[in-house]
Amino acid sequence: MVRADFDKNLGELEAELIGLGEMVEKAIIKSMDALERRDLAVAYEVVAEDDLIDEKRFELEEKCIDLIATQQPLAIDLRTLLAVLHIAVELERMGDYAEGIGKICLIIGDDEPVEMPKQLSQMAEMGIAMLRRSLKSLMDRDTDLANDVWDSDDEVDALYDGVCRQIFLDMGQQPKTIEAA
Repeated sequence: MVRADFDKNLGELEAELIGLGEMVEKAIIKSMDALERRDLAVAYEVVAEDDLIDEKRFELEEKCIDLIATQQPLAIDLRTLLAVLHIAVELERMGDYAEGIGKICLIIGDDEPVEMPKQLSQMAEMGIAMLRRSLKSLMDRDTDLANDVWDSDDEVDALYDGVCRQIFLDMGQQPKTIEAA
């Protein structure tokens, strides 16, 4: 394989990674929508579509490994391939979280809605923004943007801690909400 072919394959891999990111973003949006509106049909879609996310991750891994094995890339190309591998795993994990939210929706069913912690939607929005910015940082090779994304993770962690605290407080004050929480 000549260098031009390798560069073409690497570009295709990055485009496929962006596609995986878009699939995950849609899954997160749909899962939160299903949770907020108690839309079981949408929740079922999220759960069913997670298999496509999983498959795409494995396809990306296979293509990366094939390029590493057959082309023996050096330096920046190897780092890019390893980044694609790592990001694909993280995207698939995010898809699993969306699937988990979808499964929770299906378990809750049509039960009377419990008030969701306000930070939950904010946390999802921040996660989606981080996803977009991290993929942009990869495509633009922008390390400053990547570092900004890394730094903003602390904010999401703080929101997560707040959501957990609120859920535990609600369960203590209203035991009937334990199952829904």
